[in-house]
Amino acid sequence: MTFARLLASAAIATALAAGPAAAKDWDVVRIGTEGAYPPFNNLTSSGELVGFDVDIAKALCTQMEVKCEFVTQDWDGMIPALKANKFDAIIASMSITDERKKEVDFTNKYYNTPPALAVPKDSSLTAPDKGSDVVATMADALDGKALGAQSSTTHSNYAEAKFPDADLRLYPTPDEYKLDLENGRLDAAVDDIVVLSDWIDSDEGGCCKILTPLPIDPEINGEGIGIAVRKENQDLKEMLNKAIVAIREDGTYQKINDKYFSFDVYGD
Repeated sequence: MTFARLLASAAIATALAAGPAAAKDWDVVRIGTEGAYPPFNNLTSSGELVGFDVDIAKALCTQMEVKCEFVTQDWDGMIPALKANKFDAIIASMSITDERKKEVDFTNKYYNTPPALAVPKDSSLTAPDKGSDVVATMADALDGKALGAQSSTTHSNYAEAKFPDADLRLYPTPDEYKLDLENGRLDAAVDDIVVLSDWIDSDEGGCCKILTPLPIDPEINGEGIGIAVRKENQDLKEMLNKAIVAIREDGTYQKINDKYFSFDVYGD
């Protein structure tokens, strides 16, 4: 046996003698979020992280009896940053999709809301007639129109799949497409209906209106919004799943829901 093989055999023997690796002692859980997606997560002018995602994260950490530490991260780099150990979990309104499951694991959903189209108040685009095929009707209406969406999201994937003849323009954050919609550089934008509604109800969104909700497509929109963790952190995933159940059962989730929404954001 060569010296290299002797070293390899010794390493294997040592690993077997040690048994399976012990689960991490989760005294602190670092939470990655975007801080640019109100009302779910946003940074105030003073630099404070606020929003539904943030309050849910804090409630889950309290339930798990761990300390929360928040890390802000640009959306496009969110999964790479998780895999690079910049934080331990993503709580940032990330949809559970098959494509993302190739890279990370997800908890069960903690909410699920549909997409929608927003347009300027004076738009010539009209809402579909009741009973019509909403997607087909809007695909025809958006032919050649400038349609905005945040890049690397299920909403940009939805727009690409459902409205192939639109002039799809992608933005790093919602703030950029909102500005272009307000200034007439876009004919419409697609995003979560709650995000669009929250903006339209604010002083900044007075330019625009919700044209129509859009039906959820599970193959694109996924199984709802979940918490992403590294594949090797199954213990953390299980802790978070148990905590989601617990805060829904003890009324904590409902209190947070009612702080932000007049309807059940958890969905079906």
